[in-house]
Order: sequence, then C-alpha cells, then structure tokens
Amino acid sequence: MNSNLRYCSRCCLPETAEGIEFDERGICKTCISIEQKRDIDWEERERELRELLKHYKARSEGNYDCIVPISGGKDSTFQLHVLVKVYGMKPLAVTFSHNWFSETGKYNLQNALEKFNVDHIMFTPNRALVNKLAKQGLYKIGDPCWHCHAGVGAFPLQVAVKFNIPLLVWGEGPQENGRATYNNPRKYDANHFRDNSSKVSADDMINDNISLRDLGCFINPSDEKIKKVRVTGIFLGDYIFWDTEKQVEFIKKEYGWKEAEVEGTYKRHKSVECIMEGVHSYAKFIKRGFGRATNHASSDVRNNLLTRDKGFELINKYDGQRPKIMDYYLKIAGLTEKEFVQTCKSLRRGKAKDLP
Repeated sequence: MNSNLRYCSRCCLPETAEGIEFDERGICKTCISIEQKRDIDWEERERELRELLKHYKARSEGNYDCIVPISGGKDSTFQLHVLVKVYGMKPLAVTFSHNWFSETGKYNLQNALEKFNVDHIMFTPNRALVNKLAKQGLYKIGDPCWHCHAGVGAFPLQVAVKFNIPLLVWGEGPQENGRATYNNPRKYDANHFRDNSSKVSADDMINDNISLRDLGCFINPSDEKIKKVRVTGIFLGDYIFWDTEKQVEFIKKEYGWKEAEVEGTYKRHKSVECIMEGVHSYAKFIKRGFGRATNHASSDVRNNLLTRDKGFELINKYDGQRPKIMDYYLKIAGLTEKEFVQTCKSLRRGKAKDLP
C-alpha cells in the first residue's frame, strides 16, 4: 500500500487504476458494479441468452453458429462448455497466438479442442515481428503485449467476415473490471480491444523496422465489411452470473484444465497460458504503482474470499516482484533494464507521477 495514493475504501484498488471512479463513500466503480450484479434477475438474462443463441443457430444454415475466440485460458474453456454442452452450439474456435505460450497453456488449449470437439483456426505472427512489437509496445503504451491485445481483437473479426459468421461470443464482461457497471453496461463493438487494452492502432506502431504491410493481422476489417456480415459480439457475463473461482474449479474437475504458477500474483489461473504475464504485470506496477496481485486481491475482497487487510498483505508480497522472464524479454526486445524502467516511468499519468 502506497501512502501517496488514495485507495478504494472497500477493496484494494488505488486511484492510479485506469478509469477508476470513487463515489461519495470512497467506493470504486468496480465494487459498485459487483453490488449491482447481485440484484439482477439472472434467470431472465439466461432466457435472453437462450433466445439469442437460438436465433443465430437457426440462421447459420449448416455453417458455424458462432465464433469463440479461445486462448485455452479459463474463460475461453468455460465459454466452450456453455456453448457446446449447455446450448448445443457449433462454434468455430479462433486463436490469435501471442507466440508466448507456456507449456500449461499449450496443454489447456489442445485439451479444450479435444474435449469439446470443435474446429479450430490459429494465427501465429512470426517471431521476429513479435520481438519488434514487444519493444515498440513498451514505448507506445508501456506494455510489451500490444500485439496480443490488438490481435485478439482484430483476428476473430477478420475470420467472422471471411467465413460469414456474424456472432462472436466473449466471456467476462467489462462490468467485472471497472470498464463499465451492470447498471450502465458497455456492449461489445469492433473497437473494444483498442479502447480497453491495445490503446493505439496498427498505424501508430509503424517505425523503421515495422511496416504497415507487417501488421495486417492487427487491423480490423472495414466498417463496411463488418456491417455486411452484421457482426455482433456478446459477453456471456452479461447473461450468466460470472464467478471466476467457481468456474475454474468446475473446468478443472470436469475437463482437466490445469493451473500453474503465474509470476506477479498468488493466483494460478489468470493468464496461465502466457510466459510473459510477469513482464506485463511488472510494467504495470512501475507505470501505475500496482500489479496483477492488486487486481486479484481486490476481486477476492469484493467476493468475501479475503479481508481487505489480507489483500494488502498479499499485494505487498507479490506486486513489484521482478519476474524471472524479464531477462528473456530484455533479450528479445533489445533493451536494458534501465531503459525498460525509464520507459514505463515516462508514461505515468495523473497521480502516478507522484510514485517514487
């Protein structure tokens, strides 16, 4: 806990969290959203989902009923369970590979494809380009993972247009992470990932070593093409009560999904598929004064799995740890650790400028 920062009076989020808002009680927007979630008629929401999926299934005419963007992570595995096992949908699984899969991630992805018997498309950008973007992403947004954020958003849209599959089904909604609230939701649109994670477009990533021709997989189809196919995206979390902890226990038991150590946090499930999560979280810590453990502890406090004091205890233990994978990242990006830290600090905004 940093004495220079204001924190939510209920959870552990500091005022440097992107888009954070406090009410008159000092409670953050995410905590308020989770309160609202408990008052929703989820049976009615589920009926809405059932009718919506029935509509798209009826119009698919033997084609795929929907696209499920899948990493093999906890959310996309649960998404496949809901769509295939509960609603009898025929999804096309689509993976944009960040090129940084962990061994556990490789297992979980292949395991999901086999357990749900779904067809699958994966796109993997070449390693040299990923290395260049890992450096440019740090310079542009203070995050080595720009290519993942942008590709996860753009490539499923490209597949939707190419195969004429109008429905994309995502998992957790923005109401769970402070981007919106359940009483004031934000629906999916084509710019969702640019607005919420990648921040800048492919044009902004061009430099002497990266051309626009290199970046086709990171660019959305034109608005005209998206409208022609009538591409629509939904979050399952808008229609079913989203409970990450219970969902993880369920897919572990029913489908053999595996957890593993994730650098920078005490949780063993979030981003377990990516070896670079520790660097992503460490960059965030330098830039904003908190990392992945803060997000996880805050979620556990909201859901009464931890006391707030215990949350801060875990945060102090895990946030800010230099990840072991940092050496590999610095090597592929061609950076020194001093350059990494200085670049992240240069992108501090607002109250983050008061951080040491």
